[in-house]
Amino acid sequence: MRYIIDDVAHLCYSSIYCIFVVQTPKQVLSVRIMAKFFIVALTVMLVMQGYVSWHVWRVLPFSVPVKVIVIMLMLLALLCMVMQFKSDSLPLGMATTIYEIGNSWLIIAFYLLMTFLLLDIGRIVHLVPASWLHDNAITSGVLAGVMLVTFIGGNIHYHNKQRQEIHLTTAKQLDHPLKIVMISDVHAGFHNRRGEVGRWVNMINAENADLILIAGDMIDGNVRPLKAQGTAEELKRLNAPTIACLGNHEYITGIDKALDLLGQTGIHILRDDTLSMGGVTIVGRDDRSNFTRKSVKQLMQGVNRDNYIILLDHQPYNLEESEQNGVDLQLSGHTHRGQVWPLNWVTRALYECDYGQYRRGKTDYYVSSGIGIWGGKFRIGTDSEYAVIYVE
Repeated sequence: MRYIIDDVAHLCYSSIYCIFVVQTPKQVLSVRIMAKFFIVALTVMLVMQGYVSWHVWRVLPFSVPVKVIVIMLMLLALLCMVMQFKSDSLPLGMATTIYEIGNSWLIIAFYLLMTFLLLDIGRIVHLVPASWLHDNAITSGVLAGVMLVTFIGGNIHYHNKQRQEIHLTTAKQLDHPLKIVMISDVHAGFHNRRGEVGRWVNMINAENADLILIAGDMIDGNVRPLKAQGTAEELKRLNAPTIACLGNHEYITGIDKALDLLGQTGIHILRDDTLSMGGVTIVGRDDRSNFTRKSVKQLMQGVNRDNYIILLDHQPYNLEESEQNGVDLQLSGHTHRGQVWPLNWVTRALYECDYGQYRRGKTDYYVSSGIGIWGGKFRIGTDSEYAVIYVE
């Protein structure tokens, strides 16, 4: 069930993107089925918008013209959410603004939805007076204040990257103790722009690692802003051998476009392939967006089991496969740990391990919540991070 729910969520996003940019991915579903998912996703957004707008209209203690302006601004934010999928035909600055507003509003509207649902439940069980929800300046002020603190704080926390230090031991013979910097979910694009990616590169370079590993989703969904900003030049500055696997967002971007852009970064992309160096073998598994990708068992055929074996697999599904096939360490991302509370409760239920260190038999796992982010730049109850892994 957890696989189905996750696939539906990502298919909804892929469907909207593919329909609006008139792009049919060869390895997903037909445009007709995508259209159905798009209709469902749009219906859910409209219902959420309607419910939140109705409550905002009722609670604001303003005149009708002022209420109309507020509701129109909310509708404009929703329109930005939809218009971002036509970003290729818009001026770059406008496309960036639309992305920021639309995706930020999606998260803000979700929090307003939760708040009004709780207030409605409280009203139904007679814990919340009905007057609190009708032309009430105090309720409006408290609600606005809480939202401002929550989202300003969430934005500040997003920019404060957490350094996670992990120490692992192995009985296998390494040429020397190994220091690895691992990141995932860079999501470089309209919102994570060149300057920000450059700051992350500086943080990573300061570690002076032996190896840098990236567990997928380097590109958010469109190569246009990366080309315009020269983001590849920042990634070229990484000061250690850098190896990456692909994520589902590389496929959302368009795999050929993504590979062309990543080819300019100097990052070694492993797609169902292996690379050995200094007693270590890196196994890079293609994302499960590729329905014909190899199994872990197939990838491990011919791998020197005396080497310390690290598997890069963007989405942390079927963790038992790594344990059963002699992988020493699996590194994944994808989950974002839900990104904002309470969605971290959802990812915890969906995945065997949705975040952090984990162990199965003799196999270690680390699932990162990601250094970057998709959509609005808010971290609420979760961290944006990079991991520094010591193996000896």
